[in-house]
Amino acid sequence: MKILILLSALFFASEFILMLTRRSSSTRTKIRNDRHSITFLWITIPSGITSGFILAKYSPWLDFNYMIAAAGIIMFISGGIVRWLAILQLKHSFTVDVAIDQEHKLTTTGIYSRIRHPSYLGILLIMGGLSMAMNSWLSFVVVTLPVFLALRYRIFVEEQILETEFGEEWRFYKARTKMLVPFIF
Repeated sequence: MKILILLSALFFASEFILMLTRRSSSTRTKIRNDRHSITFLWITIPSGITSGFILAKYSPWLDFNYMIAAAGIIMFISGGIVRWLAILQLKHSFTVDVAIDQEHKLTTTGIYSRIRHPSYLGILLIMGGLSMAMNSWLSFVVVTLPVFLALRYRIFVEEQILETEFGEEWRFYKARTKMLVPFIF
């Protein structure tokens, strides 16, 4: 469990740094309408992780449990890689609040060529991997389901702004890509 606590702390530290450094600038922002989705995420993620740790399997583990935990940690790391690839590809266009700046261009290449929200996929993989490594189905459900619902709401808010700003270009991009999982969803 110590490794999971460390991974959780690293995730929160990176997200806190993003929150401090990547907020939209009032001078460069053209459209901003977060509709409290960031607040919803900042309540859902910590409360889900806390609940997950409470419900985690603490009794002695078998080899099978260690294999599940290892798979969860690999999923967590994969999620971190996907999230940071998405953030790095957007460069200055990435903000923690839902906003469009004056020079914003719709990104449709790289990791964005198949999925519209790879950063959110990364968060889902991080949360799913962390909860999977806890070796409890209840932990998995109380962590991933609320986070998925919070992200789904945020995607709804974000896609409304993107459609307003980019119109037909956005609708064409949306029609040829999936929301979170390539070729599936």
